[in-house]
Amino acid sequence: MYQVYIRSFADGNGDGIGDIAGLRARLPYLRELGVDAVWINPWYPSPMADGGYDVSDYRGIDPSFGTLAEAEEMIAEAHALGLRVVLDIVPNHTSDEHRWFTDALKAAPGSPERERYVFRDGGGPDGSLPPNDWRSRFGGRAWTRITEPDGTPGQWYLHLFAAEQPDLNWDSREVWAEFESILRFWFDRGVDGFRVDVAHGLAKRPGLPDIGLPEEALFDEERRRENHPHWDLDSVHEIYQTWRKIADSYAGDRLFVAEAHVHEDRLPLYVRQDELHQAFNFAFLKAPWESKELRAVIDGCVGSLATVGAPPTWVLSNHDVPRHVTRYGRDCTRTLEHDVRPGPSDRELGLRRARAAALLTMALPGSAYLYQGEELGLWEVEDLPEESLQDPTWRRSGHTVRGRDGCRVPLPWSGLDAPFGFGPKGSEPWLPQPSGWAGWTAQAQSGTPGSMVELYRAALRLRQGQPGFRGEALSWLETPDGVLGFERSPVLRCLVNFSEEPFPLPRKWGVLLASDRVTGGLLPKDTTVWLWGGGASRA
Repeated sequence: MYQVYIRSFADGNGDGIGDIAGLRARLPYLRELGVDAVWINPWYPSPMADGGYDVSDYRGIDPSFGTLAEAEEMIAEAHALGLRVVLDIVPNHTSDEHRWFTDALKAAPGSPERERYVFRDGGGPDGSLPPNDWRSRFGGRAWTRITEPDGTPGQWYLHLFAAEQPDLNWDSREVWAEFESILRFWFDRGVDGFRVDVAHGLAKRPGLPDIGLPEEALFDEERRRENHPHWDLDSVHEIYQTWRKIADSYAGDRLFVAEAHVHEDRLPLYVRQDELHQAFNFAFLKAPWESKELRAVIDGCVGSLATVGAPPTWVLSNHDVPRHVTRYGRDCTRTLEHDVRPGPSDRELGLRRARAAALLTMALPGSAYLYQGEELGLWEVEDLPEESLQDPTWRRSGHTVRGRDGCRVPLPWSGLDAPFGFGPKGSEPWLPQPSGWAGWTAQAQSGTPGSMVELYRAALRLRQGQPGFRGEALSWLETPDGVLGFERSPVLRCLVNFSEEPFPLPRKWGVLLASDRVTGGLLPKDTTVWLWGGGASRA
C-alpha cells in the first residue's frame, strides 16, 4: 500500500498544490514501482485547518484537488493498471464549516441539530468553565464555548483535535446512518476500501468524566489506562461490525484499515473476523534500530494478531511522524515528535539504516505500507521557514511546536531546481523544497543501479513473484546477538546485521537482494540481505 498525501504528491495545474490531475499522471510510476494499492489522504471539501482532516462534505472533492468526475476517472484508471484505491474516512469529527455544525450553532441547546455533536453546558455558576479536563491532541483544552444565536455566552463543544474539528456524537443514530451512507457512496464509485482515522476515538464514556492526568501524560500513558473516557472504548466495535457488513455486501474484496493508537493487547479487538481487516502497527514504527527490540515488536504483533486470524501490517513513516531516514540518523530513533531532536541527524547513517529497514519490512509476513517519498530516500525537512508552517500545532502551541510540515514537503520528480517536477516550471509549491533534493528526484534515481528507488522496485518485484513471500509464516533462525534472521519458507531467508562485526553469510545460499554492497560473503553492519536456496528460482 502506497500512501499518497495528495497536497504534496504531484501538482497537475500549477497552483502549487498536489491534485487529482497530478496523481493520475503519476499512476504509471506507481505501477512500475510495484505497489498493489494507493491510500489517498482526505481529498474532500475542507477549509484545510488540518490538512483535509476537517471535512465539510464527505461526498465531494475539494476544488483545489479537482472534481468528483476526475476522482471517478482516476479510480477507473488505477483499476485498469491493477492498482486498488483506498480513501481516508474521518468519522471522529467534521469541519466546523460542515453544514451539520453550522446548523447546530443556529439551533437551541438540546435540539436534534446539537445532538449530532458533543455539546455540554459549562461548569461554574455562569457556565464559564469547560465541562471537564480533557485536552486537545493539538494543544490546549478540548472544549470551545460558543455564542448562542441571541448573543449570550452558550454551551461548549468538544474537539479532541483542533477547534475547527468538532467531535461527532456517536450515540446519535443519525450519525451512524450518515456514515453508512457515505461508505456506500464511495463503494458505489469503485473505491476498494478506507483507512479509518482515529478509529479508537469515536465513542465517549457516558457522563464525560475527568481524565485526572497531567497534560504531559495525556497521549501516552492514557492509552494504557483502563476505563479511559474517550480512547478505545469497547462500544466502538459495534460501529465497525456494522461497517464490515456494508463492505461485505459488495462484490470483490474491500478493505478497512484502522488507525488505532491502543495497547498491543487491545489491537486484535479491531481486526476480528466481523470488524476491520487490518490495523496499523505503530509499535514497529516507534521501535529503535536495535535487534532485540525489533524482534520483540515483530513477535508481539504477529502473535497478537494471530489470535484473531488477522494479517500484521508494517510501516516506517507516514504523514504524522518525522521521516525515518532522519529518525534512523539519530542515536534516539524512538523519537517521533517533530520538535524533539536529540542532536543532529547523520543522513548517511540514516539512509543506510532506511535501506536495511525497507528490506526488513518487505520481508515480513503481512502488508507493507509505504509513505510517499520514502522510495526516494527523502529526509525530514527540519529547517522550513516559520512563515511557511501550516500545521495547526504551530498555531495552537503559540508558535513553539513546529508540527508535521517537515514530512509533508512536496515530492521531487525531476529537474535540478524547485519545483523539481512537482508542478510546472515556475510554479511555487505550497511548502518550499530543499535545494539538496536535486539528486534525489525520481528521474535522477530511475535506472541508476543501487539507488533507493531501484532498491524499492527490486524488492517489490520480488515480493510479488518470489516463492516464499505469499502466505508463509515467519520462523526465527539461531543468530548471534546483534543479528536478526528468519525464514519465510525453506527457500527464502532474511538477515539483518545491527552489530559492528560483519556477519558471515551461510553457505549454499545465494544473495537475492541486499540493501547495500555485500562482499566476501560477509554482511556489513546496518545491512539487510534476502537469501535464496534449496532450489528456489531467482526469476
